[in-house]
Amino acid sequence: MPPAEEGRPAPENYPSGRRAGSLGPIAPTPLPPGGVSQEDLEFVATHKPFLTEYGEAAWYTAPYKGRRAANGQVFDDNAMATAHRTLPMGSLVEVTNVKTGQSAVMRVADRGPFTPGRIVDLTKAAARATGVYWAGLAQVRLDVYRTPKPVETGGRWCVQIGGFKKARNAEDLKQQLLRQYPTARVITFPGMENNFWVRIRPEGDSRALAEFIAGHMNPTEGAAFLTRMD
Repeated sequence: MPPAEEGRPAPENYPSGRRAGSLGPIAPTPLPPGGVSQEDLEFVATHKPFLTEYGEAAWYTAPYKGRRAANGQVFDDNAMATAHRTLPMGSLVEVTNVKTGQSAVMRVADRGPFTPGRIVDLTKAAARATGVYWAGLAQVRLDVYRTPKPVETGGRWCVQIGGFKKARNAEDLKQQLLRQYPTARVITFPGMENNFWVRIRPEGDSRALAEFIAGHMNPTEGAAFLTRMD
């Protein structure tokens, strides 16, 4: 459905410091076998996290065999891995169930969750290790220990909007965004729960432009999520 700025050009205060760059594919970020290595476990045991988040966690599985996660590898229910919207792909984290105290070390291998208030979606293995599997949802602490790229600078960014119940609503929003942000790349695609999404990649995959767009979106169906792609 149309945002508040339907059919209008980008606002006058749209950031002008546009970063040149390719909108090409994101390079794969493979994980160690099983998601984490012995060296990863030793690193977490001997270091302190440099970033901590609190929020809700759930678990998920692939809707079909062979589905690839956002890191480029085939999704694996048995890997100690998680989805996060903005941490660099491959980040080393520990998730702790606030209620039970159960914790597990894992790496970021996918993007999501695209639900307000939720900070991570866990694989089945990670969910079982943290006590989230049978509960379905749990409050967790996410401690970040190591990232392959800077967290606060750089990166390739987009805005994901949805989910829409009807493909037509997603397509209508896509056309409005193409008129409003003609230098951006906008696509629609199906989600995992019989819904549809819109993704807008601003010029140069710029974080500043993506943050601006996400902050000015007001969809009447679903929500807008700032998402890092690399």
